[in-house]
Amino acid sequence: MPGGSGRQESQDERADRRWVELLQEVRVAQTGVQILLAFLLTVAFTPRFPDLSDTNRNIYVVTVLLGAATTGALIAPVSIHRFVTGWGVKPQTVIWASRFTLIGLILLLCTIGSALLLILRVVVADTMAGWLVGAVLVWFTCCWFLPAYWMRRNGRNPDRA
Repeated sequence: MPGGSGRQESQDERADRRWVELLQEVRVAQTGVQILLAFLLTVAFTPRFPDLSDTNRNIYVVTVLLGAATTGALIAPVSIHRFVTGWGVKPQTVIWASRFTLIGLILLLCTIGSALLLILRVVVADTMAGWLVGAVLVWFTCCWFLPAYWMRRNGRNPDRA
């Protein structure tokens, strides 16, 4: 059905297409999160871990929890899909999966920022670590979110046409 998007597809075809696209996006993010979380989980077993300050240990705990939350959010689309497959709710599945993916990306940004803070506090002065992490988070925000915001603000939404 024409919806202003230039595509001739039914609601089910559109949901199928959007689902496949979403899965490809989630695969990329999941891989990065799995590697990061695996690294974080091993840190507690390194010889230098007992030497961390209380502040750095707290940052580590927050980082691991953020990594776990990110993993949960990015696996949620697969879980949702598995539970509702065959129930005829693919369009709603895509919407919910998309929401969890966006939450996962935001949590990933926080996880990376927290991990960088922990690592950089060990490597450089605390003040410098804060500035460097801030700069990286601004860069990620500019790469991940601002172009999409700009395009949505200045473009047209085919769903509302």
